[in-house]
Amino acid sequence: MAIVVRVGHLPSPDATKGTALGLASAHIPYNAATPSQLFELITYSPMNTFVIGDLQGCQQQASELLQQIDALSAREGRAAATILLAGDLVNRGPQSLQALRHARALGPRLQAVLGNHDLHLLARSVGVGREHVSDTIAPILAAPDRTELLDWLRQRPLAYLHEGVLLVHAGVLPQWTCEQTLALAHEVETVLRGPDWGDFLREMYGNTPAIWHDDLRGTERLRCIINGLTRLRFCSQEGEIDFLTKEGADAARPGFMPWFEVPGRKSADTTIAFGHWSTLGLLLRENLIGLDTGCVWGGKLSAVRIDDRKLLQVACPQHRVPG
Repeated sequence: MAIVVRVGHLPSPDATKGTALGLASAHIPYNAATPSQLFELITYSPMNTFVIGDLQGCQQQASELLQQIDALSAREGRAAATILLAGDLVNRGPQSLQALRHARALGPRLQAVLGNHDLHLLARSVGVGREHVSDTIAPILAAPDRTELLDWLRQRPLAYLHEGVLLVHAGVLPQWTCEQTLALAHEVETVLRGPDWGDFLREMYGNTPAIWHDDLRGTERLRCIINGLTRLRFCSQEGEIDFLTKEGADAARPGFMPWFEVPGRKSADTTIAFGHWSTLGLLLRENLIGLDTGCVWGGKLSAVRIDDRKLLQVACPQHRVPG
């Protein structure tokens, strides 16, 4: 069921409970709409949701992919798709500013989780961390609307549950259930959305502690949560994070394995969608949707629909060379 409303005439909370927001693109094509038009007509559509992998500033390819999604929705007679982004909206690609502006302009049609590159942008905005030669975030930091963009970004969640799918950027530590993941993410989100967010970012970086314990407190607790949700690829059966290995799933060092292969992983009963791991590539399993297909590295930008695993992809030019 889709509920269509005009702004200023929102339905009651009971009428929209459990639904997701989306733009009625049959009336307002996303690529032709002004920001004000994007909010003029809102469609609540719980059954047509696409998850998109790491954009990393590749806005041209994001636009092409969204055109494909809108065209497919129109052909099938579905309401406009809700869009979920698996983090790393910015950096390394050539249009980080445009990607961030466009994601924000899509309003309630879109939800995104924070990735490590998004957190890097927030940190650099308060003078924290070092600038990397591959960074393409300077135009955002110099933009006249930088405050609005950064405020929007730091309001994004680190974990998001939608239609039974848990969306994170990198992974989920094996000790965490779905419910615990959302609760722990909220601890960090509360700080990032608060008045002292800049102070926290000054303490964010680091590889310790490398293993989660429920009794962690303060900055160490928040850092471990962030590292698990935005940097995880390999870990041990006990949940110790391997920060060194960035190659594909078969490159695990002794004692480590892909986070989703850990026996007894407590989130195994929940479907998890994630990005971050371009050397892993597309991964579609019953309870896993891996979406980083290396757009910025000359691969593809991928979108998968939640309800039927429909795959849409756009080929990308190579903007960065590994190494």
